[in-house]
Amino acid sequence: MKKLLFFCVTLLCVTSLFAQKKLSSSSQKAIELFYQGLENYDRKEYVRAMTSLYKAVTEDPKFVEAYLVLAEVCESAEKNDEAITAYRRVVVLNPDLHPRALYNLGDLEFKQGLYEDAEKHLEAYLNYDLQSETSKYKAFEYLEKTRRAIVLKDNPVPFNPNNMGDSINSKFDEYLPALTADGKTLIITQRSWTTDEVSNITIQYEDFIISRYDDNTKQWSKAVKMPEPVNSADNEGAQSISPDGRYLYFAGCNRRDGLGSCDIYVSKRQGNQWGKPFNLYEPINSRHWESQPSIASDDKTLFFASSRPEGSRGGTDLWMSVLQDNGTWSEPINLGDSINTPGNESSPFIHFDNQTLYFSSDGHGGMGGKDLFYSKLHPDGYWTTPVNLGYPINTNQNEISLIVNSTGETAYIASDRTGGKGGQDIYSFELYEEARPLAVSYVKGKLFDAENQYPIEGKLEIINLRTGKIVAGATSDPKTGDFLVTLPTAESYAINVSKDGYLFYSGNFEMNNDKNALTPKTVDIPLQSVNVGATMVLNNIFYDPNQFKLKAESKTELDRLVLLLQKNSKLKIEISGHTDNTGSENLNIALSENRAKSIYDYLIENGIDYLRLTYVGYGFSKPVTSNDTEAGRAQNRRTEIKILEN
Repeated sequence: MKKLLFFCVTLLCVTSLFAQKKLSSSSQKAIELFYQGLENYDRKEYVRAMTSLYKAVTEDPKFVEAYLVLAEVCESAEKNDEAITAYRRVVVLNPDLHPRALYNLGDLEFKQGLYEDAEKHLEAYLNYDLQSETSKYKAFEYLEKTRRAIVLKDNPVPFNPNNMGDSINSKFDEYLPALTADGKTLIITQRSWTTDEVSNITIQYEDFIISRYDDNTKQWSKAVKMPEPVNSADNEGAQSISPDGRYLYFAGCNRRDGLGSCDIYVSKRQGNQWGKPFNLYEPINSRHWESQPSIASDDKTLFFASSRPEGSRGGTDLWMSVLQDNGTWSEPINLGDSINTPGNESSPFIHFDNQTLYFSSDGHGGMGGKDLFYSKLHPDGYWTTPVNLGYPINTNQNEISLIVNSTGETAYIASDRTGGKGGQDIYSFELYEEARPLAVSYVKGKLFDAENQYPIEGKLEIINLRTGKIVAGATSDPKTGDFLVTLPTAESYAINVSKDGYLFYSGNFEMNNDKNALTPKTVDIPLQSVNVGATMVLNNIFYDPNQFKLKAESKTELDRLVLLLQKNSKLKIEISGHTDNTGSENLNIALSENRAKSIYDYLIENGIDYLRLTYVGYGFSKPVTSNDTEAGRAQNRRTEIKILEN
């Protein structure tokens, strides 16, 4: 509407200009054709207008007024190359006729990626004595954008996109890819179409296609449509898959259960079966447009784009909501002025490191249209100033979305560049170092019943041993017991698993700092039923060497033990301490007993009846493995819990 209004105002201005001054042409035929073009332009009959005006300038190649109107007609018809050619003739023939032509020319040249030409013509426009402050401001704004684009173009970043081939791409449009943390599952939105032979009407469909990576062949499988109920008779798109591949968030538009034009939905996978998608409703969705979700690796933080006006910075903004302990989503939070502008921000992708956000925007300035940017979450909780991903990743066209694999090395985009399979295709490329997120790996495994070996759906928590903070959580698949949790590398972690009716499990591990390859940890976890005689090792109880005072890092584990005893009020346990065979037997018995007693004392201090507890020190009399190696001795230095009564 604003663009149409501008053209109407421009036409009135130009018509008034022609009424006040004698036309530059002396050819009566050219003048007649010129006025025919004006009449057709006024009726928005652009093809007829262009035909008349082209004939006019053919009759008189110096007819500057005809070139001026021709330029604006071509611009209205979105024939930008022809409009630029006509505006350039105006500037050559008589730039003083209508100085606004210089601004319009610079604007079009910027949009077409002709940045140096745009800079020259915008500077020339600003040399005129402009009466309107708005015109000055807009021209300065465009000039600054142009200069920024020139700097980006003069400093290109490494970019070598590879078409992902016939397994992924087709004659149809493939776009908005989503990738699991292990890099093994790729889900893509595909827009296909069919033409009815009788009515000759073309019908378009948006559906999800899925491909899996084969470690043996090092190839992606042929992408196939996902089955119902994820794909449906409606259109589905703009998807985000959780790092473990069990939750698919996506946008569904104009549905019966929708609150606005587009809403965000989620489907959960159990085993190989996807469940029926359900609308997230308020407060995620509203009566406005919500789309392009991105779920963080904690499975609790959802980023999305929305046109809701309340709290908006203008246009479409990026928002964030957190899944709370009671299963509801928090009121969405606008990501603020660092990210959002009066323009449009869209297609958020939060990397698996939980602190690098990639998104598309036309409000931060760049190469023209929408550009791709990234921002980092500062430890103090704010987002850093977005950085343009650079040329030639960004161009004068619209760059819509980008995702990055867990190691941060490989990025994926959609493009309709020359040489593709048809329409938009998915391309992969090596992301240059400065734009990479933190390298992330993952821990995966299965939960199963220790006695019967059948899979268990249990809750997992991962704790950073350096900070003591819970950094990730997950729930294992009830049909397979599988779980996968992404984690930053170069850290030490504790893993805790809980399930009603079972003793909890605790363990610890380190993630290496190898950025050149995924180096996941595999942890298969048997859970012991809460039965008499069952035992478990408390792997996250820590002491200084040859000491029995509990270290602060032990509190999380001990509090879990308190909770277990509170939930199972009839449970009676033995707390036993064990050592390796270094030193005398008597010293080791005393040390192991004192360590067991420190836990006994902690439980009593936290409300557990002492009659339910016993403690004993076994020294090195009950090793679980050989003491001949340091690894074996470390295993033998342990604290155990044994159920005496239930």
